[in-house]
Amino acid sequence: LSLMSHPLCHPQLEGLCSFLQLSTCPEPFLVRFCSWLLALSPDLSYTSAAVLAEQLFLRRVLSLSQPPSRHLMAALTSFCSKYSHPFCRVLVAAVLQEPGEGAEQTKLMCELVEECLEPHSVHLVLSQVLEVPLSEKLLPVLQAVLGRQEVLPPELLDLLVLTLCQQAPAFATSLSFAKLVTAVLTVCQSQVS
Repeated sequence: LSLMSHPLCHPQLEGLCSFLQLSTCPEPFLVRFCSWLLALSPDLSYTSAAVLAEQLFLRRVLSLSQPPSRHLMAALTSFCSKYSHPFCRVLVAAVLQEPGEGAEQTKLMCELVEECLEPHSVHLVLSQVLEVPLSEKLLPVLQAVLGRQEVLPPELLDLLVLTLCQQAPAFATSLSFAKLVTAVLTVCQSQVS
């Protein structure tokens, strides 16, 4: 494990993850492994943390068909607590690009936004959501972002408002969309004219 705190190139780290079978290891082991990762000194580099986020969680999150186990949730939240930026870059991007409803993935993203992510990572999630075509599946994620009551950077707020205005006709009968617009007007009232 001490190897992971030293600079490793992508293939070396991916090879190590493959050797340790991290993508399929039992979830109780995953929790312990994440605890070890958090104790490493120095901290993992951004690139190493992104590789580990992919190796440890991507397959598990994308295959969720029911709520994550308490072990998986504990591993996710502990990893997120220290490496939320690379985690979001890898996991959130993959979930957003996944076709279909992805109900469990959406719920998981909402829970992480509401309870685990630092403000800068919440902003990253918002920017990632606004980069893809808006869908009913993504409205709860936007609602979770607004529920954090964070002051949004002006450029992100402008993009959010512009996206909502452009998409309004497509969501004319959506109660979730109406709630989202109300939330924007309530939470960001000092920023929205």
